[in-house]
Amino acid sequence: MASVNELLPIIQEIKYSGVELPSNRQFQLDGLSRTLTEGLELSRKVLASNRWNVYKNLQLARKMEKMEKKISTFINGPLQAHILADVHHMRFETTERFDKLDWSAKRLEERIGNLKIGLGGGGGGGVGGWMDEAVKRVEEERKWDGSFGQNFYLGLGIEEGKRKVKEMVFEREIFNVVGICGIGGSGKTTLANEICRDDQVRRHFENRILFLTVSQSPNVEQLRAKILGFFTGADGMGGMGNDLVQKWNFQFEWRIGAPALIVLDDVWSLKVLEQLIYKVAGCKTLVVSRFKFPTVFDATYNVELLRGDEAISLFCHSAFGKTSIPLAADSNLVKQIVDECKGLPLALKVIGASLRDQPEMYWASAKKRLSRGEPICESHESKLHDRMAISTQFLSKKVRECFLDLGSFPEDKKIPLDVLINVWVEIHDLDDEEAFAILVELSDKNLLTLVRDARAGDKYSSYYEICVAQHDVLRDLAIHLSSCGDVNECKRLLMPRREAQLPKEWERNADRPFNAQIVSIHTGEMNEMDWFRMDFPKAEVLILNFSANEFLLPPFIDDMPKLRALVMINYSTSNAIIGNFSVFSNLANLKSLWLEKASLARLSEFTVPLKKLRKISLILCKINNSLDDSVIDLSHIFPCLLELTIDHCEDLIQLPSSISRMQSLKSLSITNCHNLEKLPPNLGNLKSLQILRLYACPTLKMLPPSISDLVCLKFLDISQCVNLKALPEGIGKLSRLEKIDMRECSLMKLPYSVASLESLRVVICDEDVSCLWMDLKRVNLDVQVAEKCFSLDWLDDC
Repeated sequence: MASVNELLPIIQEIKYSGVELPSNRQFQLDGLSRTLTEGLELSRKVLASNRWNVYKNLQLARKMEKMEKKISTFINGPLQAHILADVHHMRFETTERFDKLDWSAKRLEERIGNLKIGLGGGGGGGVGGWMDEAVKRVEEERKWDGSFGQNFYLGLGIEEGKRKVKEMVFEREIFNVVGICGIGGSGKTTLANEICRDDQVRRHFENRILFLTVSQSPNVEQLRAKILGFFTGADGMGGMGNDLVQKWNFQFEWRIGAPALIVLDDVWSLKVLEQLIYKVAGCKTLVVSRFKFPTVFDATYNVELLRGDEAISLFCHSAFGKTSIPLAADSNLVKQIVDECKGLPLALKVIGASLRDQPEMYWASAKKRLSRGEPICESHESKLHDRMAISTQFLSKKVRECFLDLGSFPEDKKIPLDVLINVWVEIHDLDDEEAFAILVELSDKNLLTLVRDARAGDKYSSYYEICVAQHDVLRDLAIHLSSCGDVNECKRLLMPRREAQLPKEWERNADRPFNAQIVSIHTGEMNEMDWFRMDFPKAEVLILNFSANEFLLPPFIDDMPKLRALVMINYSTSNAIIGNFSVFSNLANLKSLWLEKASLARLSEFTVPLKKLRKISLILCKINNSLDDSVIDLSHIFPCLLELTIDHCEDLIQLPSSISRMQSLKSLSITNCHNLEKLPPNLGNLKSLQILRLYACPTLKMLPPSISDLVCLKFLDISQCVNLKALPEGIGKLSRLEKIDMRECSLMKLPYSVASLESLRVVICDEDVSCLWMDLKRVNLDVQVAEKCFSLDWLDDC
């Protein structure tokens, strides 16, 4: 009886501990509990039995023997299996937790490593101060999304959503295509990202996970090529060619060795989705969309909006930096504003951030504005713009105008910061520092996201090392707020998504002038017959987004006398041949030119000097010898150029000598040009040059001796020039040189003259080279040993 009294409470404790047990184990424990209770009752009967009643005592003795045998059999049999199973589960859970800790530690190391690069040196104010501040704030946001954010989102339904989607994706074999659906800003992409980062998912698919953003205007052939490259292992070598993609039948069942997960984010069209769905054994597809596609989805998870305390927690984090309402705040007012957001995560974050640090009167005004809208129901998404617009009404006029400019760029594409800053500088009469400050403010209010390169961070960082990303709901909001009744009077004339031709509304109103300051066009291939005449007397910025192998510049550029910034970005898989370069002859006021993924075979059509042009950026372009002295004299055509950037131009072998005659040039950046072999021998003639970047030019073997004549040079970047063996002997003449970045260079020694670099304050290099600099024993020299950092993020939009 004593043994039963000791064992029964333990069994009861296991049953009611709150730990969910499998049904068979719960059934067995229930049976054991009943048996022990019966045994306890039998023991009481034995104790109460008259010792002289031999027959009754014999019956009780047999029942006691039977009971003891039954309990003993369970304890020595099934119970031992229970213990073994529990030990197995504990080992698995312990291993899983250690894996998570190890993964978290690795991520933390990577973040700390990124912080060590490019954040310390340079000093000073100007762009550097704003850059450093922005970097710190980005890192604070990452901190929220990391360690604290994991626990925070646990209470916001993310874990429940993950559990349900994970069950659909890899626990049910019959589900090959699973959808995550919900209205814009409800956290669909956040949930998909969390699933991709989940340790259990990564182990199940053996880290074979491909995440693709489809968007409203996708390049289907490019997406198909990436998927095929993912399956064949060619994704690290530029994917597959179009010929192979065309031969590939995506509906044909194909077997691969390991399980794989493909995530298609931001899908808008059934026609596009059907072209990206295929049958591959072991592969699952997760589709993220605002829409349901029942003919394609095997299962659908509908993202739920936040409720009650969850919504308050998210709002308070954005508004107060806390997870609950502070004591000093008006609790009723906060709850009323949260209630007006109707649980939409994006609205909670943006409106909360917009009200942060604002006086109570602003809060009361915001509450009244929100309450004037209709209650959110099934038409909630159609009301989102009006509700989200509240977040922009607390911006100053200039900052709000800068936010509206973001609608000029394609959805789901990273916006090069250099392009955005140029647009703001030209349109709003800002300087670079003020434009960057506005960018930081918009980032703080969750109206855009800064995507920082690991190398960026000080005053010598190039803006093209940083990109801007924006949620499509916020982009739609910017377009919505920019629209007006009369298309000819709109300040921004925009095409929201890529179309085969210009909008018919534009053509119907082409008989009158368009008074837009910014014109943004998003098309495919355009020839002479696709354009029509339009008059833009006030246009200052023209953004041409296209996807084509050939693209004819619009003839109406002739009718843009005030054009100051021209941006041309090709989103095709190949470089586009640009025609009608002759229109540049009439762009007397052009100050900034950005060309991306274009072929410059017809650059010789430049005939009239562009005397006001200050900045040229050639990104992912084919040079085709068009910069040769025999083709064009750069110093004559661009006599007042201040900044020249050439990035990822693979066929650039030699810089033309005419660059050496561009006396006004202050910044020369030749980066990621892997076949560049030679610089002009007279490069030292650039007496105004302050910044020289030669980053990632592995074929470059030497710097011209004349580099020592660059009397104004302040920053020299020769990092990842792996075949560069030595610095020029006369480098010590660079009396104004403040910083050298020479990480991943194969230098064996330094010239003696480096001891004369009196202004040098920062050197970034590898560990084996750092000792050479430390031997100088300069007290005011900061030698930073860089950790290696590799990134292919720039390929995302290629």
